[in-house]
Amino acid sequence: MSAACQDEWDLQGLPMPQSLDWKSVDEAKPFGRNLLKNPTPHGLSKDIAPPEPELSEVPMDGPPIFQPEGDFSGWTTNTEVLPYDSSGIPQGAVICALPQYSWFSLEQTVDLKAEGLWEELLDDFQPEIVIHDWYEESQVHQSIYQLHVKLLGADQSTVISEHSVNPTEDLSTYSHTWKEVSHVFSGYGPGVRYIHFLHKLKNKFMMSFFPTMFTGSSVVVNPIKTSS
Repeated sequence: MSAACQDEWDLQGLPMPQSLDWKSVDEAKPFGRNLLKNPTPHGLSKDIAPPEPELSEVPMDGPPIFQPEGDFSGWTTNTEVLPYDSSGIPQGAVICALPQYSWFSLEQTVDLKAEGLWEELLDDFQPEIVIHDWYEESQVHQSIYQLHVKLLGADQSTVISEHSVNPTEDLSTYSHTWKEVSHVFSGYGPGVRYIHFLHKLKNKFMMSFFPTMFTGSSVVVNPIKTSS
C-alpha cells in the first residue's frame, strides 16, 4: 500500500496483506462514502422540511393504499397490513370508519469485501461503522419507525453485533420535521463481512393515504481504529 494511501486513511500500524490489489481498493474508495444504494428513494432532503400531508374531504377512489410511492431500486421491500385496532372504542358506539395501518420495510445487505475492505482490516483494525437515518416526524401513530442493523459473519447468518431502535412519538404537540437516528459500531470483534440494514416505516389509510417518509439512510466505514 502506498504511503499516500496510508496517510489519507490513517491506517499506520496495521499489517497489510501482500496479495491485496491496492489499485482496486483505491478505486473502490471504501472509506467515508455511503455503502447503501439509493438512500433517498422519495427524492427528499433532510435539509428541507418534509412536505405537509394533503388532506382530502372526500374518500379516495379505488382500493386502499398501503405502500408509498417512490423509486425503491436497490432495496428489498415488504408491506405488512395490520389488522384494525378497535381498542378504546366504547361498546355500542357507531363507527363510520377506522384507520388501517401498514408497515413498509426496506432492507439491504452490504458486502464489505466487495466494497473494497479486506479481512485483516475488518478483523484487526476494526474500523468504525457509522449508521445514519432520517425519518419523518408525523401524527400518523405513536410508533412509526423501527431500525434494525446487524453486523454479520461470512455465512450471513452469524450475528456479531446488532443495534435496534424503536422510538415512541409524542403526539401531544404537532411537529413535522426530520428526526435523526444514528449509531456507531466499534470494538465489535473479528469476523464481520456483511452489514444488514433494515428499517420499517408505518403508514395510515383513512379516506386518504398518509405515509411516513425517510431520507439520507447511510452506512459509512471510517478509517478510525476502534477498541473493545
